[in-house]
Amino acid sequence: MRTLTKLDTDSRRARRELHDQLQGSGPLARHTVDSQSQRQAGSASFHESAQKHVTGKAAYIDDIKTPADALHVALGLSPVAHGTLTKLGLEAVRQAPGVIDVITFNDVPGHTDIGPVFPGDPIFVDREISYAGQCLFAVAATTLQAARRSVKLAKLEIDEQPASLDPVAATEREDFVRPSHVQERGDWQTALSQASHVIEGELFVGGQEHFYLEGQACIVLPSEDEGVIVHTSNQHPSETQKLVAEVLGIPFHAVTVEVRRMGGGFGGKETQASPWACMAALFARRTGKASRLRLPRSEDTRATGKRHPFHNRYQLAIDHQGVIEGGEITLIGDCGYSPDLSDAIVDRAMFHADNAYSLGNARVTGHRAKTHTASNTAFRGFGGPQGMMIIEAAMDDIARQIGEDPLTIRKRNFYRQGRNITHYGQQVDQTQLLHTLVDTLEQNSDYWSRRKAITAFNAASPIIKKGLALTPVKFGISFTAQHLNQAGALLHVYTDGSIMINHGGTEMGQGLHTKICQVVARELGLNLDSVRISATRTDKVPNTSPTAASSGADLNGMAARDAASKLRERLFDFAAEHYSEGLDREGMRLEDGMLIAGIGESERRIAWGELVQTAYLNRISLSEKGFYATPLIYYNRATGQGRPFYYYAFGAAVGEVSVDTLTGEYQVERVDILHDVGDSINPAIDMGQVEGGFIQGMGWLTSEELKWNDNGMLISDGPATYKIPTFGDLPPIFNVELLEGHPNSMASLYRSKAVGEPPFMLGICVWSALRDALSSLTGYQVSPHLDTPATPERVMLAANAIRQKAL
Repeated sequence: MRTLTKLDTDSRRARRELHDQLQGSGPLARHTVDSQSQRQAGSASFHESAQKHVTGKAAYIDDIKTPADALHVALGLSPVAHGTLTKLGLEAVRQAPGVIDVITFNDVPGHTDIGPVFPGDPIFVDREISYAGQCLFAVAATTLQAARRSVKLAKLEIDEQPASLDPVAATEREDFVRPSHVQERGDWQTALSQASHVIEGELFVGGQEHFYLEGQACIVLPSEDEGVIVHTSNQHPSETQKLVAEVLGIPFHAVTVEVRRMGGGFGGKETQASPWACMAALFARRTGKASRLRLPRSEDTRATGKRHPFHNRYQLAIDHQGVIEGGEITLIGDCGYSPDLSDAIVDRAMFHADNAYSLGNARVTGHRAKTHTASNTAFRGFGGPQGMMIIEAAMDDIARQIGEDPLTIRKRNFYRQGRNITHYGQQVDQTQLLHTLVDTLEQNSDYWSRRKAITAFNAASPIIKKGLALTPVKFGISFTAQHLNQAGALLHVYTDGSIMINHGGTEMGQGLHTKICQVVARELGLNLDSVRISATRTDKVPNTSPTAASSGADLNGMAARDAASKLRERLFDFAAEHYSEGLDREGMRLEDGMLIAGIGESERRIAWGELVQTAYLNRISLSEKGFYATPLIYYNRATGQGRPFYYYAFGAAVGEVSVDTLTGEYQVERVDILHDVGDSINPAIDMGQVEGGFIQGMGWLTSEELKWNDNGMLISDGPATYKIPTFGDLPPIFNVELLEGHPNSMASLYRSKAVGEPPFMLGICVWSALRDALSSLTGYQVSPHLDTPATPERVMLAANAIRQKAL
């Protein structure tokens, strides 16, 4: 297992061990980059921009040079959550020093609603204010300071009205941003009415701020015709192209959107990067000058949506061994003021309300509640984590009622032969892989011996209690909107043999571009250094899907592979025809920078550079486009049944915690992870995704608390009031391993599996371990209620509630 530990700065031994690992002689050696190898797909390789990242040469939006007369944009935001804008006095703003232009709702020449899927997102407030932080107007000035000072001069008159901030109350009023949806299989009512035991529970699951290091930012330059060129930190360039064109009232082809890299995205730049590009584009066209827009952190946090908070309930029928026979799960997503992506997000929460367990005859209902907050949006996992939480809570609750260890109950309820159909009708393949993975982690982490030791420790320790939990992950891979499961790529080979690849995916630090280059290198038998990737641009690969749903490498990698393989076959056909000695077309291959034909004494080798030059001189095209569409997937919303996912990725994690039950303070002592990525495209990058995903998931469930005041103003709007995990929050023992020898059963990219989102949900083990520690206060007879994030305050209150009941 790969082991990461906190280094004692006084420990030479620890430093030496880390050095050995990085040099390839320690436990990390299996995933250490060999700089002498070709580093094609299937091998570890550094991130393609790694050196640029650490030397500061990687260019982000603020690094892009613009003309000296470029304008700077600042926004006027609503100070109230709900009301009617009766007067917008901007005379003083327009007269402020340095101000060049001011725009409001009435200055938009084209569409004023920029809802990404469904209407409901006005670019500026016309009259109705729907959340604190909603944009009222924008200012362009000669300096950023002048723009930000000027917005404070606006005279606002607002008829403030009560804000709706409770999604449960909104659901009771049927105040929804989109209709509710139901997935149902079998006679769940009879299962409940005839059950040996019925168990019920509810759970509030908090939201999460994306907290990307690079905030929302863009630069828009006017082009020589009526169009614009948009540089943006953005996960969905094609959607931004569409919305900018519609706002300006010009054709799509007049807008070019470019994304080289983002300083983080996590879903927060899938739809919610577009409004700022639209605003900057308006100024660019109106003034003829480049326009910069970058939100300050506090404004970024208030003006943009988060991970959806959820209120979840379950009622399950179980037998005397704790096996689920059926039941009902209800999910209420707090969607904010508009639909945004909430329809699909609540759908995915519903799809994952089972996690790794067979629900039997069950109904899952999803509500999309409307509240007066920023419209909540995509976040790593896209609703899946919130859906999983309720069934993981149920597993712990069942265990305490039956008197068994929670791991035993989880394993009894896993999908298995004869119980492998989900509540939405999809068959779960590789069910044995789930069992194998959990059994392996159970053994490698010494779960049962640690359980015995922890039980003994808790019996002797009245204040400090330890907890242990092993939780699984089953996560479906594909966009649930079928049409998004497509991708394109454009491949150029130049006459010196070097290669440029472009595709529709975007790089936000996750290593997508690295994997795409590795795919091309593998298909053409070249060293990775021969392949370079260019910025994602809408004028190179059109109509692209967002980089989301863990599908970036799956979709774009297959498109790049398609382009490279078609070009390779064209070169094989040319070589077989052209060379006078008559190369054997059958068995021709590209390896080590050579075209190889024949075997043994008849083998002929032609250098890649020579082959390319010869093909060019003979007028053979050295450019190719590729395309891929995911097969087999479909979903019928009318019936709530289908196959929305191409395959499932699995994983499991064991978390151990120590809790001071008087103060609620706790420490994550140890984490063991075993995660399924199929046959990894790049083990080094995949390992980083697993580690980072886990830590981000742990932060969501433990420390990252969103707080609004009674008037609906977000008050946790920066690092002083919103705590993401830091290095000091890492467990001292952090064992992480990729499951090997289990390729994807589906025809995915080299039989790999997606790795962006599934590891996020491994963090659930920490929350479950906290509940385990608290349960020890009752001799493991009671399953404590613990909403998330499980801050020390919430843990302390839960411990106090348990003690009060004991009295």
